[in-house]
Formats: sequence, structure tokens, C-alpha cells
Amino acid sequence: MTGPLTRSTIVVVTWRGKDHVSACLDAVAAQTRPHRLLVVDNASDDGTADVLATHPARPEVLRLPANAGYAGALAAVTVVTEFTAWLNDDAEPAPDWLAALEDALDQRKEAAAAGSRMVAADGTVISLGVGLTADGHGVDLVDEAPVFGFCGGAALLRTEALRRAGGVPARFFCYYEDTDTAWRLRLANHTIVSVPAARVVHRHGASTRPGSRLFHLWNERNRLAMLIRCAPAGVAAREVARFAAITALLPLRGRTGRRPWNFRVGLRLRVLRELVASLPQLLRERKAVTDLAETPRSAVWRAARSPISPG
Repeated sequence: MTGPLTRSTIVVVTWRGKDHVSACLDAVAAQTRPHRLLVVDNASDDGTADVLATHPARPEVLRLPANAGYAGALAAVTVVTEFTAWLNDDAEPAPDWLAALEDALDQRKEAAAAGSRMVAADGTVISLGVGLTADGHGVDLVDEAPVFGFCGGAALLRTEALRRAGGVPARFFCYYEDTDTAWRLRLANHTIVSVPAARVVHRHGASTRPGSRLFHLWNERNRLAMLIRCAPAGVAAREVARFAAITALLPLRGRTGRRPWNFRVGLRLRVLRELVASLPQLLRERKAVTDLAETPRSAVWRAARSPISPG
């Protein structure tokens, strides 16, 4: 539904979502606030296109010629409304979800993004937002506490603030595009809020396989790329060096069973190769982030490491 009071575009990204995207669209259709609904189909080949074409919500659909990942799909859309909502195709927001997020950003003018309460089907909290660990990993927070960023599976952003901060990092494909965006919004002197009242049931991993080889490849690569782009130089250099050192030492350790993918030398070497190949581009992107920043990287990092960080 759209009209003069439509302030938000809800962007649902799907890939092979035939079995679950209908539930997501049903939940979006039940929202109490007017919105534009845009579904980005990452070249699904499982009948998802037919589901989208026949769904009663009649969503606007952008079908990409190839799978661009979650980040690439978000980067491919043009939004002109005041707010942009990111929503996974395996997420089902409560009817007042969008209203709660819009109200939160209306109440916090300095905030550029608002995250949701993401829960499993049994009500277990999956995420109330994202924090940063000492080594720069993004971690889902399950207690109501100040957050550094938001989980990109269900969040609302100010469209203009996102644009001014450089948009979505399409090169990430999947994972860490949300934490990278949070970094850049905070460097632009914005805050980010958690909105526990904005409840979303999430079928975590319906589209991707947490713990799989690709999951760990994208996570490890994108964390380091994010730090090179956004973090203080010392933090980025330390974490890249640490990753390389651990990789070099792994063959010297005796095998104690099958290692998780992120501690297998082959995967880690691929991460390093991809990082080295993309380093010139990442450094150019770092300069662009610097040119847009209004707050020093060191100040954002210190605040993120503090229990009283703003947001």
C-alpha cells in the first residue's frame, strides 16, 4: 500500500525463497503503517518468481540477472521514501513492527537506523542489535543494552543518511554489510537505536547455512574488509596480522578432530588471497569513508568498546 503518508520502502531480498517468502509477504501486508513493498529476487530458480507474481500483496519485484547476495541486492535498489527497511525473506514482522521503528526514529532525530527484536519461533531472542568485540567481530546482543549496530535482517534506516554514508557495500555479498553500514553511520556522527517493541520472528538460516564453508568465508573476509574500510588503521592492521599469524601456525598444531571451517588453512588462505587482491580497492574505499566522516575512527572505536556507548 502506498500513498501520501508512505514514509518507508520495505526491501525484501529473496533467493530460492519459494517455501518461506509468502509468510514474509503476508506479514508485511499486515503492517499498520503505509509502505512501499519492493522484493529483490536474486535470480531464484526454484519457482520463487511464480510465488511473487501470484501473491495477494502484489509486490513490486526487481529480478536480478544473477545472485548478487544480500548486500548486492540491497545496493541495486533505488529508494525515494524517507526510510528504507531491510528485511530477510525468512523473517515475519509483527503488524506494528514498521510503526515501532518509524516512531523510534521520529523520537531520536540523531539516530540514522533502528534495529528490531529478532526472535526464533519459540520466542527465544536471536538479536536486539549488534555489538563489537575486542577483535572487531560483530556479535548479536540478546540483552537490552546499548548497541553499536543493527542486525540487517530487519532494520529501518534513514534513506538520506544511508546515501550520504556511501550506501550498501555490494562487494560484501552476504554478512557484515550491516555492521559496516553501522560503522559509517557512526562515523557520520549518527547514533543507532535498538527497538525491542519491533518484534520479528526469524527462521534463521532458511536462505543460508550458518556454519557452512561459505558462511565462514564471507564472515572472515568481510570482517577484515570492514575493518580496513572503517576501523582505526592500527586495529585493522592488527587484526589482519593476527588472522595471517593464526593461519601460519595452524599446520604446526596437531589435529584434534575435524576443525570448524574458519580454522581450516585452505579457507583462511582463500580469505587472505581475496583480501590481498581487493586491497587497492579497499584502500580507495577507506579514503572515501574518511572523506565523509565527521567523527574520528578512534572515537567511534572507543565508544564501541565502552559499556556506555551511545545508541
